[in-house]
Amino acid sequence: MYRNLIVIALAVVVFVALPFVLPSYYVGLTTKILIFALFAMSLDLLIGYTGLASLGHAAFFGVSAYTIGVLSVKLRMSEWIAFPAGLAMATALGALFALLALRARGSYLLMITLALAQVVWGIAFGWRTVTGGDDGLPGLRRPAFITDETSFYFFVLALVAASALVLVALIRSPFGLALQGIRESESRMQALGFNVWRHQFAAFVIAAAFAGLAGALYVYYNRFVSPDFLHVVRSAEVLIMVIIGGVGTLLGPAIGAAAIILLEDIISSQTQHWLLALGIIYVVTTLFAPRGLIGLYRERFKRGRKS
Repeated sequence: MYRNLIVIALAVVVFVALPFVLPSYYVGLTTKILIFALFAMSLDLLIGYTGLASLGHAAFFGVSAYTIGVLSVKLRMSEWIAFPAGLAMATALGALFALLALRARGSYLLMITLALAQVVWGIAFGWRTVTGGDDGLPGLRRPAFITDETSFYFFVLALVAASALVLVALIRSPFGLALQGIRESESRMQALGFNVWRHQFAAFVIAAAFAGLAGALYVYYNRFVSPDFLHVVRSAEVLIMVIIGGVGTLLGPAIGAAAIILLEDIISSQTQHWLLALGIIYVVTTLFAPRGLIGLYRERFKRGRKS
């Protein structure tokens, strides 16, 4: 326990110090990593701790961003209204997805979430008068207290750190332990008197809410929103972050997000075929580190202790 506290304390010190030692470009890149770390952790709550596969997680991310964009750019509403409205829309969409998709399991669940997310993407792409279509909605302004990169970085860091603590507390709570039991055996948990559907529904909604928070932060990071926020590629990208980092670990998806964002930044400056590189990374990881980077580290750490 004390070792974990020391690691957390060191991580906080490092992240707080970064804006004072890094150029503004890398502060922005670190901000993006933090946002996608939250996005990946929210998906890990579904996949890693509840055992629910999803290829529609970008829908919650994008709907939150679009809600903020439409309210701020089109209707000129305050960020104090737009920001919580974005989170509320993502949460409501998560509840709708759960109601429609939780009747299925396995690959069927995967396909239903994908289909539902594509419907949402199609609405954003086709409803040009509201969403701007494929041109998106430019011109979004950040709130006055986070206009510069450093203040925005600390704003994101505070929200992501708080969200991570909430997620850790959640998975260690009786509710989180019940989710992990459901992941292992739904029938056994039902026999013990647990309402499996209700727990899965709650997990879906909570995951959607945190994905919505990530989307809200990302739209302020970009100051722009487009249908790409909702695209299946975005869902696949965050899924790969979770798998590469290590499913069911929370820390693993955050590390996976950092690895993917950094590699994307390096590779995309050299070639346009970033998605091809992402596919290769995924294949190599599943072949040589099926438990992700966290799993690989733990295996080597155990071997080192035995030797």
